[in-house]
Amino acid sequence: MSAQQFRAEFDARVEFSNGGHLEVAGFRVDVPAADVSAAEVARLFVASLGLLMSETVDVSALRVFPEAHKGTRGGPSAAADTAGGARRLIELSHQLSHEPGTDLPVPVDSIGTCLDTPWYRHADGADLSTIPLSRIADLPAVVVRTAGSRTRAVDVGALAPFDVAGKAVLLHTGGDHTVGTAADADDAPYLTVDAAQWLADHDAALVGVDSIDIDDVRDPNRPARTILLATGVPIALNLTGLEHLPPHGARFTAAPPPFAWSGMFPVRAFAAILA
Repeated sequence: MSAQQFRAEFDARVEFSNGGHLEVAGFRVDVPAADVSAAEVARLFVASLGLLMSETVDVSALRVFPEAHKGTRGGPSAAADTAGGARRLIELSHQLSHEPGTDLPVPVDSIGTCLDTPWYRHADGADLSTIPLSRIADLPAVVVRTAGSRTRAVDVGALAPFDVAGKAVLLHTGGDHTVGTAADADDAPYLTVDAAQWLADHDAALVGVDSIDIDDVRDPNRPARTILLATGVPIALNLTGLEHLPPHGARFTAAPPPFAWSGMFPVRAFAAILA
């Protein structure tokens, strides 16, 4: 995702042919270019909400600004796919280094990018050697962007627009930019309990996050991790670089070595996108 992307903010009023109208203020959609027309924004607005029988759409207070696409339904990133085209690989792991005088790899941020499997939390769950490759390799990905929002929590509302069944759900919170800081320890983004249950109920294949943990670091019970792992959903933690992925169309891999009786280990996480 090397080309600059843009989104539009606007007010709109829709008149319906069967009566009634809809008004919105400060609505935002992904757009294909900085010089997008008001007519094209109106089309994207109607498509994003799936509005039927819209007769006229008046767009006002239109502002276009550079920002990564969030995956507007019917928008310029919605149909991206790596099938049938040249692919480019995107690094999603933090760098590992060596402790001076040893041969032991040490993550620069004290944890590194790693994978949790169900055995890490549940004794009858799959460990690193038995987790199916279909859960951790070459998965279709959806990227849920909350980076820049004013909340730490990723809740159901951020997830609900996406079809997550069989997919790697990657939470782009911006938490990788606070690695090693006080904010990383105390105010890291996290997945709420309701959101974890929603992902489990909707058959997500894997959940990844660019934060130090999937749970609120202030909650020692780790409820989101417990829910996801109980339903067989592995968790990729401490990812980085999710801003380089499109909302749809990437293929995600986070494969650890197949150690038996182990539930967590560093991984080389990466994604393939259209070149």
